[in-house]
Amino acid sequence: MIRLVHMTQAPARPKAARRRHDREIVMLAVPAFGALVAEPLFVMADSAIVGHLGTPQLAGLGVASALLVTSVSIFVFLAYATTAAVARRVGAGDLPAAIRQGMDGIWLALLLGAAVMALVLPTAPALVDLFGASETAAPYAVTYLRISSLGIPAMLIVLAATGVLRGLQNTRTPLYVAVAGFVANGILNVVLVYGAGLGIAGSAWGTVIAQCGMAAVYLAVVLRGARKHEASLRPDAAGIRASAQAGAPLLVRTLSLRAILMIATAVAARLGDSDIAAHQIILSLWSLLAFALDAIAIAGQAIIGRYLGAGDAQGARDACRRMVEWGMAVGVVLGVLVVLARPVFLPLFTSDSAVKEAALPALIIVALSQPICGIVFVLDGVLMGAGDGPYLAWAMLVTLAVFTPAALLVPVLGGGLTALWATMTLMMAVRMLTLWLRSRSGRWVVTGAAR
Repeated sequence: MIRLVHMTQAPARPKAARRRHDREIVMLAVPAFGALVAEPLFVMADSAIVGHLGTPQLAGLGVASALLVTSVSIFVFLAYATTAAVARRVGAGDLPAAIRQGMDGIWLALLLGAAVMALVLPTAPALVDLFGASETAAPYAVTYLRISSLGIPAMLIVLAATGVLRGLQNTRTPLYVAVAGFVANGILNVVLVYGAGLGIAGSAWGTVIAQCGMAAVYLAVVLRGARKHEASLRPDAAGIRASAQAGAPLLVRTLSLRAILMIATAVAARLGDSDIAAHQIILSLWSLLAFALDAIAIAGQAIIGRYLGAGDAQGARDACRRMVEWGMAVGVVLGVLVVLARPVFLPLFTSDSAVKEAALPALIIVALSQPICGIVFVLDGVLMGAGDGPYLAWAMLVTLAVFTPAALLVPVLGGGLTALWATMTLMMAVRMLTLWLRSRSGRWVVTGAAR
């Protein structure tokens, strides 16, 4: 499970160092990408199976899934903060402390998961009503949400344990667990929905069982490592509190980003049916492209944390520089693919000429912005790996402050979807500027087993 990378070697020549960084990035990023892509397949599989039950059931699933995704995704800091903290201790050569740090994150995930579950269970009808579910869809949404909420603690444990393994420079196990979980989820859904005749409740139970199974596998891997290195598994109040404090700025960052996406969708809705339909298509593509770039960012979190933990400031800077080059290159490739694939991509989602007409120019803007997105994702990962959460929170609040008035002016000034996605590109440019300034300052380079 654990493989230490020795950081005390003689300085490598530039070409040799680049090749070493390239190998590390590929080794970590490729499996991470597979795991990231596997996650949304859960919702797709549920939608495909439940969709054959009827439109009200599918609509109910859509509302409940949106609520669940929101409830879980705001705690993604459990993975990010844990990755950085564990990687630092790996770099320092202290594996027992690394695993102990990871266990603190897992205990925090369990506590947060229990709290969210306790909140969602009694308020499910009110939450569904808040999201505007129809009278026919609401009962199915409540059923799915209540049952699925039982799996929220397992979902958050998966996030934290994924962060532990990433910090230990292991992204293969999360890939294997994600793929196995997806397969198990699909089989369970078919058996419980149709074989047992449980309908949408069967889909929810299938997802809960799959998520609990994934959490159990992760815990088994972490526990095996803890026994091997004689790391304590008991909850430590100070350690859990430190994990929460490290994650709080990243929570602010995540909520600010979510607010940006919600504002963009609200503005698109004001532009008309064709524009909001086109916006949803483009946003789904934008999210898919983000998975590829986020995989490099995940590699950055693990690699940078390890270098800083080992006290190798120059190695961290060199790795940052190489990862930025990777981010730009992948961004260029993704942009070219978007341009080339646009005649095929749009017909997959719509045959409405008005929607296609609205989407096409905005799609070109998305393609042109991908190199910027590549730099943003990589630097975001680098600063997360360095434990620079407070700056990331501040930078995202600045970005939100710039984006909000620009986006709200789009319908006022008579702009369309193209103008809205231009403001999205502005948002990414502001993020790039704030992150680039921080990376250039060198203030993120803080060495040692703890920041």
